[in-house]
Amino acid sequence: MRTHQLVLHWIENELSAGRLAVGGRLPAERSLAEQLKVSRTSVREAIRVLEAMGVVRAGVGSGPEAGTVVISDPAAALGSALRLHVATRHLPVADIVETRVLLESWAAAKAVPDAPALDEAAALLEAMAAESLPASDFLALDVRFHLALADAAGNAVVSAMMGSLRESIQGYAADLTANLPDWEAMSCRLRTEHRDILAAIRAGDGGTAARLVAAHIEGFYQEAGLAPGR
Repeated sequence: MRTHQLVLHWIENELSAGRLAVGGRLPAERSLAEQLKVSRTSVREAIRVLEAMGVVRAGVGSGPEAGTVVISDPAAALGSALRLHVATRHLPVADIVETRVLLESWAAAKAVPDAPALDEAAALLEAMAAESLPASDFLALDVRFHLALADAAGNAVVSAMMGSLRESIQGYAADLTANLPDWEAMSCRLRTEHRDILAAIRAGDGGTAARLVAAHIEGFYQEAGLAPGR
């Protein structure tokens, strides 16, 4: 086991045992290195890995923001990894679309009709209706709308997975928008479909909401030229 992995293993054990929790601070770099009998370089490497994983936030200097604080941001880490793998083209966009359909259909079926996240979704719908809204801004709002629907299901893992897909979704959706023959017509259609999905969830009709979400996602990508299997 490499020495920085010893540090990671120690921190994992501390979290599992409850001796470290969100908001808590790791021991000082020098202290941790002495305690684990590893170099300070190994401690720094482990902390960099944990920062990339969204487990800690490292502060410098002195004062209340100094030191390495335990946080929990799984979506950030998953999102970074997914963006990189999508960029390598190892993860086909079509597979990510299928994953979205699976996650979002489930979330729509399980969404709580009076969940606060649905109020946010409604506000995002209003924002998407603004005149002369650039396609890039519309797509950013669109992704947030879908994340709000996922949050309404109340499943932290699904919310984290959807959050991790956020930038990848927005990026490839923007690329495919150039293939659409009429963006204005498409944006109008998407808003109508959004309203129908939200209405079904509010009415407690999870089955209809799930079917509408699947048709909504698949319809956009098919019209943009992303046929099944590609």
